[in-house]
Amino acid sequence: MTALVLDRVTKNFGAKRAVDELSFSVADGQVFGFLGGNGAGKTTSLRMVLDIIRPDSGSISVLGRAPGRDNARALGFLPEERGLYRSMTALDTIAYFGQLKGMTTGDARREGKALLERFGLGADARTKVEKLSKGMAQKVQLAAAIVNAPRLVILDEPFSGLDPVNQGLLEDEVLRLARAGATVIFSTHVMQHAERLCDRLLLIARGKKVFEGTQDEARGALPARLSIVSQKSPVGAAGVARAEPEGVADAGGWQRWRVQLSPGSQAGSVLEAFTQSGFALRQFDERRPSLHDAFIHLVGPQEVPA
Repeated sequence: MTALVLDRVTKNFGAKRAVDELSFSVADGQVFGFLGGNGAGKTTSLRMVLDIIRPDSGSISVLGRAPGRDNARALGFLPEERGLYRSMTALDTIAYFGQLKGMTTGDARREGKALLERFGLGADARTKVEKLSKGMAQKVQLAAAIVNAPRLVILDEPFSGLDPVNQGLLEDEVLRLARAGATVIFSTHVMQHAERLCDRLLLIARGKKVFEGTQDEARGALPARLSIVSQKSPVGAAGVARAEPEGVADAGGWQRWRVQLSPGSQAGSVLEAFTQSGFALRQFDERRPSLHDAFIHLVGPQEVPA
């Protein structure tokens, strides 16, 4: 089953087109990254999935249904703008959201306690939200989003404002949800989180889809790159499109070069050509492009997230 499908979805706010003919799908059980810079259209798209706002055109299917209240019990949502009832305790907050999603009071409180323990907040179950640190409150909001064991979890910029320790906890929770069979969709402008978590991803810029696929497919859109150490420039060698020196040559004339291969050229064939031509090498490494590199290549440097 496909957990989510958007088909040619468009949303305008006055003269501004926030989402432009956006189409993509997310299969059951995937961790799906929704990546783009600030203002790219990520939050608007997710709000349409949740029926908070309606598209101007196009269609959306959520767990086989149109967006709406019928999906509430199967969904978990962590909004970018965090908001909790400050006078409620941590446990009461989680239990309240669980009841809104159809859980009994007993089940909601029992699962809420288990989540607080897992998140290191067991001793703070009866502490009011207003007394919690920002990081602790974000854990409570995450617990409130997943207390009902949702089939589809949507996290909008979930890592924003978290320290490295709590970012790691959240990454672990995303993976735990996926192992339990949930589909997880999260938006982010931080590529490192997507690299560690995503099965598939979507890159969006100015409301338009610019890429959908696996990380390897995204990286494959870039020309292959090498790092070599040689005594002369590799420019002109078979398969080499461009080369730039890095640092300065040593006393023996050995210089490190950053090499971009010609389209279709492979590192192995270039190494073989070097060997056959007697091109002297001290080091030869293939450089694996990062997801950030792929983002820049696919959407352009002007759209690189801050």
